[in-house]
Amino acid sequence: MQDVNIPIQINENSAEPLYHQIENQLRSFIITGQLEEGTHLPSIREFAGSLNCSVITVRRVYQDLENEGLLRTKQGTGTFVAQVEAGDRENYRLKAAREAMQAAVQSGKAVGCSEKEMANLFQEALKDIYTK
Repeated sequence: MQDVNIPIQINENSAEPLYHQIENQLRSFIITGQLEEGTHLPSIREFAGSLNCSVITVRRVYQDLENEGLLRTKQGTGTFVAQVEAGDRENYRLKAAREAMQAAVQSGKAVGCSEKEMANLFQEALKDIYTK
């Protein structure tokens, strides 16, 4: 059984914790179907090695995603992408977007941005991304 290559991008300059960067990207690959049901993921040790991070970090990511129902682990065979129903996929997708927006708003608020400034920044970001 060959493991899939998962193109996780780590931003070392980000304030976002490493495990959160990995977890969010892996969740996104599963929710969007880029990692299909039944895909065998690398072992915790192999994945940690490829990401140059600790085994504890990857274990936490796998456990969190398993608790969400996105991964399943079979003793002795490894970790696999779980079946995600269309309705659940939609809920995960919207939840991930909402959490990312909330984190952005928290960051803006922490540096003193007003609600109006944040709304303007959000509109600019929408234009930047959706009109490319």
